[in-house]
Amino acid sequence: MTAKGQGRTAFAYLTPALLVLGGLLAYPIYQLVLISLYDYGQEQVSGGAPLTFLGLGNYQKLLGEQQFWTVLGQTVAFAAVCVVGTLIVGAFLAILATRVRTWVRMTLFLAALGAWSTPAVAGSTIWLFLFDANFGFVNEVLGIQGFSWTFDKWTAFGLVAAQVIWCSFPFVMVTLYAGIKAIPGEVLEAAALDGASAFRTAWSVTLPLLRPIILVVTIQSIIWDFKVFTQIYVMTNGGGIAGRNLVLNVYAYQQAFAASEYGLGAAIGVVMTVLLLVITLFYLRALRRSGEVL
Repeated sequence: MTAKGQGRTAFAYLTPALLVLGGLLAYPIYQLVLISLYDYGQEQVSGGAPLTFLGLGNYQKLLGEQQFWTVLGQTVAFAAVCVVGTLIVGAFLAILATRVRTWVRMTLFLAALGAWSTPAVAGSTIWLFLFDANFGFVNEVLGIQGFSWTFDKWTAFGLVAAQVIWCSFPFVMVTLYAGIKAIPGEVLEAAALDGASAFRTAWSVTLPLLRPIILVVTIQSIIWDFKVFTQIYVMTNGGGIAGRNLVLNVYAYQQAFAASEYGLGAAIGVVMTVLLLVITLFYLRALRRSGEVL
């Protein structure tokens, strides 16, 4: 079969999945973009007022607000901390899992998967109990009863980031562990015979072989952490005092549902979608440059 014929066969196999994705993703995105072009509030939803076409008016209003840029900066910084923290913890535990006994490794995996499978609302609530100002276990151990972790802007962000890392690192750990175990032992033995140190082997042999996997877990973590909603909403009571712990997802929720400005909330959603698409395209470009087959 020619390459052209193989391409057609592959497309035929993918067609059912593409149709499902088109129905589940394309149409909602179309509706999101459409709503963002109108003055669409509670009056319009209830039929008490006609729709007013604004064009790019919602986007102009959004980009002209200082709060949007503040929230965007907070979102990028928060996501960056979560991604870096997740990769560091996940990579460290993946390496550790390759060097411990079987029962220790199984215990580590079970504990990690328990954190991964915990619902976001339940996990956030548990962390709030642990760090409660008056009755929290952490404050009791540290001897700082009465200290509120969620009152200050930065300690609140730090607490939420720690919770996000806690529930996200298992994905990185398991994925990198599988990648490390897939490296042929002959390659590592050859490096050892050539006199390479453990650090040199890790840097020059293991890391290049793991690069495609690291790119995958990195882009997945960026997308997940950029869209964080539940942890921020639950642990800071809707975005913190005077909204100082807002991220884009919570900001969009407040504009759409609390302020009943559905058009403006939809515009924030479109901006987030575009930003994530740019990140994804950057990821695909990085894969092409690294020589990986897409």
